[in-house]
Amino acid sequence: MRQRIQRFLILMLPVLFLTGMMAIQGREAARTAAFLEKEGKPGPMWQVNGSAAIPASADNWGLSFPNEGQSPVGNASVEDLAKYDAYFLGDTGKKVIYLTFDCGYENGFTEQILDALKKHNAPAAFFVVGNMIETAPEIIKRMVDEGHIVGNHTYHHPDMSAISEQAAFQKELDSLAALYKETTGKDLPHFYRPPQGKYSEDNLKQAQALGYKTVFWSLAYVDWYTDNQPTPEQAYGKLLPRIHDGAIVLLHSTSRTNAEILDDLLTKWEDMGYTFASLEDLPPCQ
Repeated sequence: MRQRIQRFLILMLPVLFLTGMMAIQGREAARTAAFLEKEGKPGPMWQVNGSAAIPASADNWGLSFPNEGQSPVGNASVEDLAKYDAYFLGDTGKKVIYLTFDCGYENGFTEQILDALKKHNAPAAFFVVGNMIETAPEIIKRMVDEGHIVGNHTYHHPDMSAISEQAAFQKELDSLAALYKETTGKDLPHFYRPPQGKYSEDNLKQAQALGYKTVFWSLAYVDWYTDNQPTPEQAYGKLLPRIHDGAIVLLHSTSRTNAEILDDLLTKWEDMGYTFASLEDLPPCQ
């Protein structure tokens, strides 16, 4: 019996070793992913003739900032995105900022954000999901009345890169558009932002076929954890040095910090010489 146990333990040693190594690698990968996410850096880049190309399979939108104060590098190039009426930068020849907010639900801060935008006469785009329109219709109407764009962030906020059929893709966007029209009496502007920034080349084609412009971003920071909000100093530390000409800025309307600092943040950007423009003013894709 003792010999059998010894043989069993000898046979199991390689398995235990490999299991331990895999666990260590998994923890390291998770820490690396968390670091990259926190710093706003992209995952693997697809290179074509020295520039980032659109991945054929699903990927998360990502950025790197080689030089603060200058346009970042996305994991797809401006030129490749333009083929599908998609953007992550606006007019880089002007000191202009395009403000966008992702609105998954109403967390009590959107009206304060609207107040700050109104004070600065700054247009913005709010990418909303079905829950936001259903639970906060009066806020949606206020967005429209004050001249902001309400964009399509899908009805249910799924991983759209996992949807390969055009009909299923269209249903997510059409359902949100129908709810918006029922609520406001107006047609939903055709600007689309993929939930979680998950996308593929097929997704861009699907959105383009429906007449949508896909809008990514060139500046964001980790503001979406409602139980772990950044301090104002941390927010400024990301949003001020990395601002750049033609920036499409992504902020979350669920963020207490964003609501508290927005008035001062817009003032600081104005003091740096920036003005604010609507997504309607984006230069045509070429």
